[in-house]
Amino acid sequence: MSDNLWHVYIVRCNDGTLYTGSAKELEARILKHNRGVGAKYTRSRRPVRLVYSEIALGRGAALRRESEIKRLPLASKRRLFEE
Repeated sequence: MSDNLWHVYIVRCNDGTLYTGSAKELEARILKHNRGVGAKYTRSRRPVRLVYSEIALGRGAALRRESEIKRLPLASKRRLFEE
């Protein structure tokens, strides 16, 4: 079962913006973002800090949820991790 667990996450970048992504190994992915080998968006906005994560069952579910979160207005994204 754990082989199929993915993480959907939001990080706050150094400039205050939010980045949403998904990964099988969350800690390793955050380290990559902070080393400058993550997404292009986060490379110039380091360091990033994890502010939210949730579990998804499988890559497809993670990508769908990532897409849903990316379409949310900023206030709705903030509600995910400020409650």
